[in-house]
Amino acid sequence: MTRTKLAEGVYLTYLPARKFKTSLLSAQFVMPLRQETASAYALLPSLLRRGTVTYPDMGKLSARLDRLYGASIDPTVRKKGEQQCVGFVASLIDDSFAPGRERLLEPVAELLGELICDPVTLHGRFLPTYFESEKTNLLDAIRSQLNDKREWADRRLLSEMCASEPYGIPRLGDEAGADRLYMRKVYTQYRQLLSTGQLEMIYSGSAERRRVEQALLAAFSALPRETVRPAEGGSLHPRRQEVLQVTDAMDVTQGKLGMGFSCESEDTAALLLGNTLFGGSSNSKLFLNVREKLSLCYYASTLYHRQKGIITLSSGIEFENYQRAYDEILSQLAAVQRGEWEDWELEGARSTLPNAYASMGDSQGKLENFCLGQAAMGQSETPEELAEQVRSVTPQRIVEAMGTVRLDTVYFLKGKEATE
Repeated sequence: MTRTKLAEGVYLTYLPARKFKTSLLSAQFVMPLRQETASAYALLPSLLRRGTVTYPDMGKLSARLDRLYGASIDPTVRKKGEQQCVGFVASLIDDSFAPGRERLLEPVAELLGELICDPVTLHGRFLPTYFESEKTNLLDAIRSQLNDKREWADRRLLSEMCASEPYGIPRLGDEAGADRLYMRKVYTQYRQLLSTGQLEMIYSGSAERRRVEQALLAAFSALPRETVRPAEGGSLHPRRQEVLQVTDAMDVTQGKLGMGFSCESEDTAALLLGNTLFGGSSNSKLFLNVREKLSLCYYASTLYHRQKGIITLSSGIEFENYQRAYDEILSQLAAVQRGEWEDWELEGARSTLPNAYASMGDSQGKLENFCLGQAAMGQSETPEELAEQVRSVTPQRIVEAMGTVRLDTVYFLKGKEATE
């Protein structure tokens, strides 16, 4: 795994791989996550995917991809820390498996570059029909998030906990921002993205690195790079003086209890392991005690957001079990902070994380997603290095790191008919 600079603000992460029958090629712009630009940037990949100057509609684009033995180029919108990452991920038959050893990297890279740098336009603007169609799709995607109450509650917790920080902004922006989009504004944002956004290219396949570099430099030769803004790592969540309590009432039959915790330790590996003990695996204290033994939750799990220094908990409960579940969750956290765990619990946590890192090598998509996050956050550890860091963590380091964890925000989604 190597990351090199191809041009001003353009980087290539090269992942040599010969065990896959496909190659992966990703092009992602990394921009600061901002409320005023989030929806416009989220709209762009789908809008650009509608056509290029050479292939001005979906039919011609599909026909071109078919001629490349069924290659695919999919739009992506992701949130990495306080960065919004937008672009495309292409999948193609690896050259070593292509009929007649035909070279497919170069034409797919060329098409990817054309989608980004030379979209179909009319009088210097996007096509009105394409714009209105994709704006409607974006609004539908934002509104549909409400259908999954678990994910909705998780997003509400983050938006309240990080209300004054970019981390609280959803990756698609919000409905109000998307509804205000108009064609000229989005085209202006597109031109700004091309000239200022850090571009992260990721390749996984059997082609030699020099060949990949040449293919991408040729495909993106028209990319303006006058005022590139390097990606910023973001900031840690400031500790709140008093716990924030937020409650929503909706037509739901199952309550959603979310809890956000701030972490002041800089020992990332110890926090990763401590969170796994607390609620980050099927052998965690929350799963075995709060869910299985006491049956207070339908589900209960935690996630450590190392880019923000916070832990978030997601759980589904009966409305009347709110206080019992709340108290027991904090009791299990306190047990971890005191170092009260069995040897098998620690060993289970130690194996969970390295196994997860090791499995990345079996999926080009997972590895691409990991590398993008590392680049967006200005981090350079490989999965193997992170696994080794976790293996070296002592019990005392876990106690010290988890000792800095404090309850910050509580979010509860209850039914409309439920009493306080």
